Amino acid sequence: MKIIIAIAYLLSSVLFILGLMSLCSPKTARRGNLLAMIAMLIAIVATLINNEIVDFTFIIIGLIIGSTIGVTAARKVSMTAMPQMVALFNGLGGGSSAFVALAEYYRLTGGLKFNVSISMIISLFVGAVTLTGSLIAFGKLQGIIKSAPVVFKAQRFLNLLIFTLFLIAGIIFIINPANNAYLLAILAIAMILGILLVIPIGGADMPVVISLLNSCSGLAAAATGFVLSNNILIICGALVGASGVILTRIMCNAMNRSIPNIIFGAVGATSKNINKDDNRKVITYTEEDASMILEIAQTVIVIPGYGLAVAQAQFALQELVKTLIDMGINVRYAIHPVAGRMPGHMNVLLAEANVSYDLLSDLGDINNDFQNTDVALVVGANDVVNPSARADKNSPLYGMPILNADKAKTVIICKRSLSPGFSGVDNELFYQKKTMMVFGDAKDSINNLIKLLKT
Repeated sequence: MKIIIAIAYLLSSVLFILGLMSLCSPKTARRGNLLAMIAMLIAIVATLINNEIVDFTFIIIGLIIGSTIGVTAARKVSMTAMPQMVALFNGLGGGSSAFVALAEYYRLTGGLKFNVSISMIISLFVGAVTLTGSLIAFGKLQGIIKSAPVVFKAQRFLNLLIFTLFLIAGIIFIINPANNAYLLAILAIAMILGILLVIPIGGADMPVVISLLNSCSGLAAAATGFVLSNNILIICGALVGASGVILTRIMCNAMNRSIPNIIFGAVGATSKNINKDDNRKVITYTEEDASMILEIAQTVIVIPGYGLAVAQAQFALQELVKTLIDMGINVRYAIHPVAGRMPGHMNVLLAEANVSYDLLSDLGDINNDFQNTDVALVVGANDVVNPSARADKNSPLYGMPILNADKAKTVIICKRSLSPGFSGVDNELFYQKKTMMVFGDAKDSINNLIKLLKT
């Protein structure tokens, strides 16, 4: 039986790795998810058989409840709320690891080896931080908590003090693992620290925060695997943790910021707009004006943003793109790494509208093409096309790579208002002479453009 379990775990590990590799491309992402689901099923079945569980009552109850919640969330949660759901699931994953480790402590009645004590402390601490930190991220994304950073005096000192208390409690627990008071203290300290670490982070940095918390949930799972001596849990947790770190690094590069800067930088702490000239004027155009420009264009680059998801305009936008292609116009999508509110959000949104992957281009592949493009069509995007990221050293966006929409001959922006993006920074692009601002709901504006182009 042990050989069969070992082979099952090995097969599951291979499938997890293949699934993760497939997630690197939108074309193979669905297959990657399928492989990962099969791997998880094999791992669960093998674990249940390996432990020779006699009574499956609570397992079946948990399976029914969890499956019901999962299926309901998958079917009912809108694309705009997907980041909140991911943040919540990250928290639940971290919390599960922490409480499983705590349960194992009570099962072993405090008789722990040195290495198990270390693993238990890591699992409990990282898992609890992930739990409360993810709940705060969920609250910010959902609007329950204000998305702007919450800062106060001596905040960093308080965080350092709390972390020091964790180290002291951890050392004492390792010396005397029979005293569960210190383990419970670590749990409480970690939950408080998770809140304090995320509340000073603004909405503009949420994509990175979600990615980082996802990595932490994997680290907590791996540590719990060491506590339980479960190889597949160690492997799964390590894969999630490592991939989360890599993704976080990619997101940081896309924003030209470091993880410490994101955690302590408090981007968006104020809603002050950087308006150098209060006398600037925005020229408002109609859908008729925009359709005339699109009709005579030979090349168009579409830049989708979070506003597209809010308006649920992805289907209308794809119909507009098909209409333009049928007219003989060369059309492509430009996808910024932090478009939307979580990594890959925009890709998933467009995949929902059956957008061909061949039409999608990353920032690095398409940025040099804007200068030879007739029209840059911006739908619901803001910070990712803000020129102040290149020119204004006082802007919190300074240094962040942006899509060079302002280099196109004409820029058409479909937006509800002049409100700034998550960073709270006013967009200089709105005021340029080449920019055509078409105000209104993105879905309605695009549908009107389609009707005008087809007449």
